[in-house]
Amino acid sequence: MSALKIAENIVGLRKKKGVTQDEMASFLGVTKASVSKWENGQSMPDIMMLPQLATYFDVTVDALLGYEPQLAKEQIQQIYRELCKDFAEKPFEEVYGKSESLVKQYYSCYLFLFQICVLWVNHVMLAEEPARQIEVLDRICDLCDHILENCKNVGICNDAIMMKALVGLQCGKAQEVIDGIEELINPYRLANQSDSLLIEAYRMANQVEKADSFSQMSMFLHLLLLIGDGVQFLAIHIQEREVCEETIKRLDQVVDIYHMEKIHPNVVVAYLSQTAVYYCMHGEPENAIKRLQRYVRLIKNIVETESTLRGDAYFTKLDGWFENLDLGTQMVRDKKLVLQSARMSLESPAFASLKGMEAFAKICAQLE
Repeated sequence: MSALKIAENIVGLRKKKGVTQDEMASFLGVTKASVSKWENGQSMPDIMMLPQLATYFDVTVDALLGYEPQLAKEQIQQIYRELCKDFAEKPFEEVYGKSESLVKQYYSCYLFLFQICVLWVNHVMLAEEPARQIEVLDRICDLCDHILENCKNVGICNDAIMMKALVGLQCGKAQEVIDGIEELINPYRLANQSDSLLIEAYRMANQVEKADSFSQMSMFLHLLLLIGDGVQFLAIHIQEREVCEETIKRLDQVVDIYHMEKIHPNVVVAYLSQTAVYYCMHGEPENAIKRLQRYVRLIKNIVETESTLRGDAYFTKLDGWFENLDLGTQMVRDKKLVLQSARMSLESPAFASLKGMEAFAKICAQLE
């Protein structure tokens, strides 16, 4: 990140004000030589003089120093991309230390702090020792608490609450997660049933474009929730064949009808993996193989394309929404780590019954 630019800022501000070094020195009660050294970067003004200097130039102290406590969304995305790449190629502790330094530098940029939490939660598995992984997860919770205590943006705060819940599940703190978010996402609350209200308001205000965009986004997000909840539903009823078969039949139709493999392959990857687990548990290796073949094809498509999030001929407004996401359309992990994670998933004991099959060996080989 950029260092402080006080020397060049003083030069620029002085020239903009149209004063000489002598005039400036006289006003501040210092020598011309002192001003010259400030502008040449040989020394810096005394800290007690910074407010006087800022007042003289009619700027803030931060502007005088060239310090920017807030980052633009594009800057956050760039930092995230760089750190993702570093995590895939460098030792975990080295990159983690670099990200911690950035946290301290931008401790009041709460959107950035939240994205660092996203970064850490998606790379914590790279820490060698389980105890170290727990330390990083605890640090994520600490950072979320800092956001919740200081940030005024309700959206970022709600995201921080959900991040803490995600971390809580990874740490096995199920009851804490329930206590933390059960009321927040209570389906009986009107706030969780309000999408149609905003769409109707847009229509009444004759803001048709906003109504169209928001309705498409809302439908799409509910599709993601439907498939994601369906994965959980399958896990709950994994022993009940009739329930699972009906669920798979219905979700398959949703995935196909809405072309979810093209629009959001990540959610379909999780679904295919869970259905493969189901088929393995019930002695249907052929069906499990078919699911895993689709799974691998989607994984390869994800890592081989620059953008995995995009609309289609039906969801015509999604592209703009994807591009405006905090991290844009980029993956939350480097491609190398996506492949590594996929390989590890195939090593799950749930797929032990497939180990001797040639088709399964070919599936695994495709991820090498």
